[in-house]
Amino acid sequence: MSKKKTVIVFTDGACSGNPGPGGWGALLQWNGREKEITGSAPNTTNNRMEMRAVIEALNAINQPCHVKIHSDSALIVNAFKQGWIDGWLKRGWKKANKKPVENRDLWEEMLTAMQPHDVEWIKVKGHADNERNNRVDRLAVEASKKFQ
Repeated sequence: MSKKKTVIVFTDGACSGNPGPGGWGALLQWNGREKEITGSAPNTTNNRMEMRAVIEALNAINQPCHVKIHSDSALIVNAFKQGWIDGWLKRGWKKANKKPVENRDLWEEMLTAMQPHDVEWIKVKGHADNERNNRVDRLAVEASKKFQ
């Protein structure tokens, strides 16, 4: 049995207005190498950009890996670490209050992108002293300016 490679990922999303022009950024690190990826959307929300960053980072990994995703999005990290997503799935994409889960399309896309990987979720404090989180924040903000 071979041990999966570990990829360290930092992700962030940004939005100028919510909704408004948005951007996302991700930093992938493995084996002493790193790759930055970014993207943007003309009319979106911060949560959608946070989610897009995770999806695109996972899709950029070309083999099954142990992926340590660092995000300052409490929504995303808690959805997995606190089992919210399991409840949503059991209730047919309804929250505990019976209202539909927002951004279901991206949650489904994220679940698909996660499938080949062992994903570990790590919550980081946003806009603090984490250099890599600040780096992906800058990438996301810069990407959001494409549509401003």
